[in-house]
Amino acid sequence: MTELVTSAQMRAIEAAAIASGAVTGLGLMERAGAAVVAAITAEWPGLAPARAVVLCGPGNNGGDGFVVARLLHGLGWAVRLFHYAAPVHMPPDAETMRNRWRALGPVADYAAFAPEQHDYDLVVDAIFGIGMTRPMATSEHHASLLAACAAPDGPRMVAIDLPTGLDADTGLTMAPHFAAALTVTFHAAKPGHYLGQGPALCGKLVVADIGLPEMPQDLPPEAPAAAPRTRLLDAPSVLLGKGAQAHKYHYGHALILSGGAGKGGAARLGARAALRVGAGLVTLACPQAALAENAARLDAVMLVALADGYSLRGILADARMNALLLGPGLGLARAREMVPVALSSRRATVLDADALSTFAEDPEALFALLHPACVLTPHLGEFARLFPDLAARTGQPGFSKLDAARAAASRAGCVVLLKGPDTVIAAPDGRCTLSAAAYDRAAPWLATAGAGDVLAGLIVGLLARGAAPFASAETAAWLHLEAALAFGPGLIAEDLPEALPGVLRKLCS
Repeated sequence: MTELVTSAQMRAIEAAAIASGAVTGLGLMERAGAAVVAAITAEWPGLAPARAVVLCGPGNNGGDGFVVARLLHGLGWAVRLFHYAAPVHMPPDAETMRNRWRALGPVADYAAFAPEQHDYDLVVDAIFGIGMTRPMATSEHHASLLAACAAPDGPRMVAIDLPTGLDADTGLTMAPHFAAALTVTFHAAKPGHYLGQGPALCGKLVVADIGLPEMPQDLPPEAPAAAPRTRLLDAPSVLLGKGAQAHKYHYGHALILSGGAGKGGAARLGARAALRVGAGLVTLACPQAALAENAARLDAVMLVALADGYSLRGILADARMNALLLGPGLGLARAREMVPVALSSRRATVLDADALSTFAEDPEALFALLHPACVLTPHLGEFARLFPDLAARTGQPGFSKLDAARAAASRAGCVVLLKGPDTVIAAPDGRCTLSAAAYDRAAPWLATAGAGDVLAGLIVGLLARGAAPFASAETAAWLHLEAALAFGPGLIAEDLPEALPGVLRKLCS
């Protein structure tokens, strides 16, 4: 899987490479500028040579911008350059690049830039990149520039590292912020490219190799760059084939608890997903009054009547039932009764929906019951009920959705999958994976009722097959998104399990 790099980690990588003598700051700046120009040429091959406005900031991101301006000029572009908050002393490498540009063209003050008065085809945003820590001073330029770039025949905007105003680590925005058609970052993507508003503001994301080594492994624990690593989910972590000599009991027996009559749809979605992902057997347990309804909708999924918690203990006497799912459509009162019994069995257990919300008034009561074989799958609302302090901090500077999920997993003592287009899977030991439905993997049609119930079913199906909780959550998130991409627009939750065979054929062929 691809590793995401925080702003502190990126600075550590660059500093270590420069200190080793493998590269120089000027060399990195030249490579970065060349990578941006190459990306512009590849994205808009019919544009050059044209007219460009380059907006440079006071730091090294601005230095990259001066390189881009010089290289575009060398290709025959007409370039105008504006410098934002130009300091008396820029960083030395950026100052060198500024002087090289000044041999070719003038440097105007950003305050003199009037977007509506200039005729240009490209805007290069090299103002702040990963170094932005506070909002820019308000300016009438921002609104008019964004309006010009948003027009159908307006100029294209390319951002260096990140659009100005987008936080590299959290995906949060500071006003004012830019929106690019193309963003070129270096060495590795940053969490902010995928979290929050990142995908909407970055346009197309290009990660350019500029010859940097991997992250140093000998960082002191107190160093900001020593923070836990985050991986971008780009492949399943569970082998999904089946052995030729195996039988159904080799692949486990998932038990899914359902609510009463008229409330079984969510559990049925989860049950079908668990069966499709390869659980050997799946049983749905519901009140006696709901048996007929569920029997009319299910064939391969087995049914059992479940009246109360005492009855659940009897069902769980069958040790072959090795993975449980509680929550979808279960009902708050029924969940409150069933969850303690299920967790006392110490089976691999997925808790979703009502199984989480029923503990909103007393989250600590739930945490006391949890064990390491559990997976919690809250959306942001359910997360706020269980972890109100973490939810309140999310969105504050320096505390991302990744941080929130990690802290929640540590507190709960089990895997937490925090849902959304930027789904985060976190383990108590600090491992963290981001499953991003963004860029060429965007699937907005997943915003449909029941999609989360299918995801929970995929996780319990993989747990039944014997996969570890963290790997089950990762692989389920990947399959969930792949199935949505395979089906496309018009998707409803019932389509997700039916799209899985095509996805699995490609993996297992």
